Amino acid sequence: MIFLILYVMKKTIDLNCDMGEGYESDALIMPFISSVNIACGSHAGDKETIKNTIKLALQFNVSIGAHPSYPDRENFGRKQIEMEEEVLTNSIIEQIMVVKSIAESMGTTLNHIKPHGALYNQSGVSEKMATLIAKAVKRVDENLYLYGLPNSESEKATKREGLTFYREGFADRTYQPSGSLTARTEKNAMIQDRDIALQQALNMINHNKINPIYGDAIPIDIDTVCIHGDANQALEFAKHLHLGLIKNEILISSIK
Repeated sequence: MIFLILYVMKKTIDLNCDMGEGYESDALIMPFISSVNIACGSHAGDKETIKNTIKLALQFNVSIGAHPSYPDRENFGRKQIEMEEEVLTNSIIEQIMVVKSIAESMGTTLNHIKPHGALYNQSGVSEKMATLIAKAVKRVDENLYLYGLPNSESEKATKREGLTFYREGFADRTYQPSGSLTARTEKNAMIQDRDIALQQALNMINHNKINPIYGDAIPIDIDTVCIHGDANQALEFAKHLHLGLIKNEILISSIK
């Protein structure tokens, strides 16, 4: 007699990764995530890289997202630059359309948008920037989801525009007591220990809290957890988080 033991997962979480930025580890990371945010060519990547990344995503049933940024490859999109609103809006739309068009030419669809770098950080605190991005996404397709920080200007603007917002937490980044991410210019911006990263993810998922770099724990509600494909230990972190979440009875599944 064969006994079949079924494990019932307690919770479900999306595990997303920023990719298409020119790192060879992308192909190795893809099996361990459920959503990918693909660089649109403005801070990194190109059409061929986008196509190859989508091909990998289809192979592993990973949900496809666009990762637009400031058009600033020199600073990897991590520096705030001054641009006229219309010019920046058009840039964001064009970037999204590149990924969207390639995805559709390959028989699939674009699922979500996640701003990159300085654009992401600004949309969290600036109502003006958050609204600009939400309106740009809506002009492309009002059915696209937008990823961003919980309780941010981005969340408020996205909902005002009638779009769906998914709250993102970071496993490999440190947080300030305000709930914002520690700036990349700071030495302690990235978490280097995979066990600490896993525990941070578990605290967000199971206990709705995050421990900032100093002070008491702060509340946080998330729908998706991010790891960075450009980190030195990206593959190791992806494997460790994937296995750690499953071991803790958390199902990894994309938001669709």
